[in-house]
Amino acid sequence: MTSIAGNTTEIRPFAVEVPEEKLTDLRRRITVTQWPEKETVSDQSQGVPLDMMQHLARYWATEYDWRRFEKALSALPHFITEIDGLDIHFVHVRSQYDDALPIVINHGWPGSIIEQLKLTDRLVNPTAHGGSAADAFHVVIPSMPGYGFSGKPTTTGWGPERMASAWAQLMTRLGYTRYVAQGGDWGAFVVDQMGLQAPEGLLAIHTNMPATVPADVNDAAQAGQAPPPGLSAEERRAYDQLIRTFGQVEYALYMAARPQTLYGIADSPVGLAAWLLDHNDADGQPAAAVVEALSRTTSVTGELTRDEVLDNITLYWLTNTGVSASRLYWEYKGGFFNAKGVTIPVAVTVFPSEQYQAPRSWTERAYPNLIHYNQVDKGGHFAAWEQPQLFAEELRTAFRSLR
Repeated sequence: MTSIAGNTTEIRPFAVEVPEEKLTDLRRRITVTQWPEKETVSDQSQGVPLDMMQHLARYWATEYDWRRFEKALSALPHFITEIDGLDIHFVHVRSQYDDALPIVINHGWPGSIIEQLKLTDRLVNPTAHGGSAADAFHVVIPSMPGYGFSGKPTTTGWGPERMASAWAQLMTRLGYTRYVAQGGDWGAFVVDQMGLQAPEGLLAIHTNMPATVPADVNDAAQAGQAPPPGLSAEERRAYDQLIRTFGQVEYALYMAARPQTLYGIADSPVGLAAWLLDHNDADGQPAAAVVEALSRTTSVTGELTRDEVLDNITLYWLTNTGVSASRLYWEYKGGFFNAKGVTIPVAVTVFPSEQYQAPRSWTERAYPNLIHYNQVDKGGHFAAWEQPQLFAEELRTAFRSLR
């Protein structure tokens, strides 16, 4: 994994080249895993089941092919540039259509730029995927600090607010004077902060994990109390979903409190895999979409597959970013789903298996300059990864009025 050195503001080419000895060591470590005993329950309430992890580990050690993915990853243009003292890695794919709309797309945890890669051609080459030339985007996908091929912060302060400022600098450095931003999971926090900072050139944001929850509802849900009076049926459903979600965030609470203690995920591939898998969506913990993917070997329509899940986990292992990525939870001191006060144009897509389904009533209050709101019929927390075609169509529609 190499880049060409230059001055601090220079944009340098970056190549993904993993030494074979790293892959050999990975397979060896998986093979010698010291396993715990089987869980004492018949469901997943104690964590990722032993059978699931052993089955995945056997495949990972004996059949999984990183070089297949590395070849696909290397087919994209990768770059590094220094922003605010830290090397930032990003993929930058320009459309053949010069008047395409630039977009910076933000990933989250336990993801990486891998979450968004299936979007790339659908956005830059829309005519090949059911769109028109007028729908084209120039696509920028940065790796968050401490994630993937970006630098790892050695001091505190790299939270969503600083990332928002960094992405604005990145888009300016790339020569984009007008652009839009998109994010889910932690990326949703970043684009909300971009909206609050409102840098020159940012036209609008799109979020698939909107922060819309009113203060009284948020406080009650955090405390596990009865809902405030007067909620509509849709708002009450969202409240119940928030109660469920806040009961499934033990991993987040631990990373927010003690990320440095997670030495095990830097030393054991299986430990890392289990930690990254134990994320929730609306249908389960581990996330139902990910569990389903572990038994899906191929997908002609873009659904998440076993190899794609392992591509992401393997990237974390090869870059040793399990702990550095976890520190983002420690850095952030704000609320998760509460309205942030964004007043620039905002587009929202609500996916049915997201942590909660933001009602239109809350969304219109949280984002008074709402230019697009749509509840779609499939997809969840990892929406771009799970439903890339639907996601791309949403982005085309969401930003069409700004072209």
